[in-house]
Amino acid sequence: MKEKLAGKFIVLDGPDGSGKTAQTLMLYDWLKEQGIDTVTFRDPGSTAVGEKIREILLNPLHAEISVRTELLLYMASRAQLWAEKIAPALNAKKCVLLDRWLTSTCAYQGFAGEFGAKRVVDIAEASLDRVWPDLTIVLDVDVETAAKRMDRALDRMEQKGADYHKKVREGFLLLSKFNDNIAIVDATRNIEQVHQAVINAVRQIQ
Repeated sequence: MKEKLAGKFIVLDGPDGSGKTAQTLMLYDWLKEQGIDTVTFRDPGSTAVGEKIREILLNPLHAEISVRTELLLYMASRAQLWAEKIAPALNAKKCVLLDRWLTSTCAYQGFAGEFGAKRVVDIAEASLDRVWPDLTIVLDVDVETAAKRMDRALDRMEQKGADYHKKVREGFLLLSKFNDNIAIVDATRNIEQVHQAVINAVRQIQ
């Protein structure tokens, strides 16, 4: 596993309330326990520029932000994260683990926001040196279950309503049909069962 995962780019993604942040941290700890040199980042964020962009994007006071602006802000944060953090880590043969990546923009802005997933990918290809990770694990959860888990103040994206988030989930599932490097994990199970399923997906990485 140590040699297999050196220099690999792995993403955990999924709808809001899927538990991806917790699962990302659990997977990070597991990879470190295996002796794998691993770094983890969040998208958007993990750079000074990215954190500022994240604050703008998720602040409920900025309800007027258009889908197109959302997309470009996410991509700007991602381009900075790639240049500043991800590319150097991959070049150093570290395993890079991310909380969200391009699949989110395809699902949220591309599908739910109706901008078009292909157009999202076209912009990503013009903005990033590399678009797709070696593996994306999508934690799948229905909207009702996700809503019950988010017992806190919701950010701007989370406040978009059930119909929007149903489309987000559909977008994630549809993406998996066109990309062999996207694995779907049932995230309605308990946290340890989901963690084991995530590990199993990582073990299959090519």
